[in-house]
Amino acid sequence: MSIVIAIDGPSGSGKSTLSRRLARHYGLQYLDTGSTYRAATIWALRSGLDLEDREAVAEATRAMPLEVVTDPEGPRYVLDGEDITEQLHTGEVSNVVSKVAVNLAVRAELKRLQREIIENCRELGGVVAEGRDVTTVVAPDADVRLLLIAAPEERLARRAVDRHGVADAETMEATKHEVLDRDASDATVSQFMEAPDGVYTLDNSKMVPDESFAAGVAIVERILHG
Repeated sequence: MSIVIAIDGPSGSGKSTLSRRLARHYGLQYLDTGSTYRAATIWALRSGLDLEDREAVAEATRAMPLEVVTDPEGPRYVLDGEDITEQLHTGEVSNVVSKVAVNLAVRAELKRLQREIIENCRELGGVVAEGRDVTTVVAPDADVRLLLIAAPEERLARRAVDRHGVADAETMEATKHEVLDRDASDATVSQFMEAPDGVYTLDNSKMVPDESFAAGVAIVERILHG
């Protein structure tokens, strides 16, 4: 039996932490769909493209030679033979990825790729897939669909710690564009803050990672086993 768990939510909500832990717990593969947008951004930049040229960026994305390794212990993204995993969250990429993410033609191509990866993972027992639109557009037929949310100030603090090791006024201001501005940008093409029918909502604003994981497992068990 294969299991597909889809987790949606805004930046800093803890999607990646929860998703990888659930994947390890249930012996599933792991897919961070957001990293495919970051890979497409790197590919477009390396191709010397103007990210405002939507047609050119979309064409490049369709030709992008990307391999996604879905091992939750070491997910990797290999672009044209080079492991770019460590480059995905650099400032250079984070500052401009929203320009690629709002390109509807790019989104269509990457959703096709993400669905293909999910289908391939079914043969390996299943997958936990996380990212924007994954519960509604990419994998609407997932066995478990979860919207993970947290208060904006909490999400900003978490991302500041992730990126800079501390959440103070300076680091939170430096991280603001990656969380709040990204929310505003993505909201133009995705209703990721609203849970439609069949999607469970988990607000982990006041939870530490272990509590969020326990709550996530409880939801999965309730859905799968009643």
